[in-house]
Amino acid sequence: MSEQHKGLLVGYWLLTGLVVLSQGASGGGDLAGAKPFVEGVTALGYPVYILKILGPFKILGAIALAAPGFPRLKEWAYAGFTFDFIGAFASHLFHGDGPAELAPPLILLAILVGSYLLRPASRRLPGVSAEPTPPPADAA
Repeated sequence: MSEQHKGLLVGYWLLTGLVVLSQGASGGGDLAGAKPFVEGVTALGYPVYILKILGPFKILGAIALAAPGFPRLKEWAYAGFTFDFIGAFASHLFHGDGPAELAPPLILLAILVGSYLLRPASRRLPGVSAEPTPPPADAA
């Protein structure tokens, strides 16, 4: 294994570990109805029961990213976390919150994108590549 490949793998696991830990903990806090989580969603105008909906999906998504195999499930987990982070950013933006509330979902989204782009071939759907697909030869 080349040094470059090792570096990419370390970067992947570092970024993926941050997503897995943050979303596993967030999902646990959601399910437990922890006071900061309840206060956070109610301040944005959401009902408290939204935590019971989001919590399990965050935990399952974290498990899907950490577990070996299941590349299609990983794609769904990446998509779900993307929607979650963009939704969190939009909620804070529409609520009129400042940079302290707007930055965390964007930072998590950047970490998630890094994890997605660095994932090894064994964690990708067959035939899915980060490289752009060239146009067909007869497309002129």
